[in-house]
Amino acid sequence: MARIPPVAVVNACTRYGEGGSPTTVVIDDAMLIDDERHAIALRAGTSHTAFIDTTTADAPRVRFFTSTGELPNCGHGTIAAQAVLLARSGAKEHHGRQRSGGRTFATTAVRRHDGIEVWFDQGVIALSDHADATGGGIIAALGLQRADIAADLRVASPGMPRLLVPVRDRRTLLSMQPDFDRLATECRLLGYLGCFTYALPPTARTGAARMFAPAIGVDEDIANANSVGCLVAHLLDTSGNSAIEIHQGDTHQSPSSVFASATHTADGIVARIGGLVDLGAP
Repeated sequence: MARIPPVAVVNACTRYGEGGSPTTVVIDDAMLIDDERHAIALRAGTSHTAFIDTTTADAPRVRFFTSTGELPNCGHGTIAAQAVLLARSGAKEHHGRQRSGGRTFATTAVRRHDGIEVWFDQGVIALSDHADATGGGIIAALGLQRADIAADLRVASPGMPRLLVPVRDRRTLLSMQPDFDRLATECRLLGYLGCFTYALPPTARTGAARMFAPAIGVDEDIANANSVGCLVAHLLDTSGNSAIEIHQGDTHQSPSSVFASATHTADGIVARIGGLVDLGAP
């Protein structure tokens, strides 16, 4: 490697100024090859690493790597990357655009007393029914029984499909102990990024969730922002609920919060995702 690019580790999607998902952000500017990016992601010790190329016109290109390779998009990685870009600019807020996963989308970053607040447009969420027909092996791999499932399973995709799994209550959610090897096998077989399990009171707009994605090298993700966007799209489609706050990370003593809203458009249901970032290293 010719030289080491600037690297930061930030906490994305904090809750009340604490916790969040440690995320590595690298100012790449097309200096690296993919093998080097993968090596950095392996060494970083965080679930995801965002590589930012600021030389690309008016919309920085951001790529995401885990220990197993590249992902087309990453919600909390996007939130982390945009917070780092705002911090580097010295500005109080920024309304811009980002290129990732073959599309360009709007972003907003604003300095607050408790961190940098970032929002981005997730785009259209594809929703598929009949996931129950293929979910039996996954339910078992999650360590659940059918009686633990609160409603129908559903597949949601902002580009990479994942299974939405509603469980009956928060206690069930927090006590889950998946068989990660089996879950990785089941998800690869069905083409899922992972399983987003959640417990949501019927009249509340705040719920809890856990994201298991061993198929991409992340047994449990402390904050999975894209899946929160998938969930709010599902809720808008089935119940009319268009806004949600989801708490994750409690089983890892690293509380996180992700905010999301959804709207109907001519192209389908689109989501917008937000979170706070603490720029201090964990």
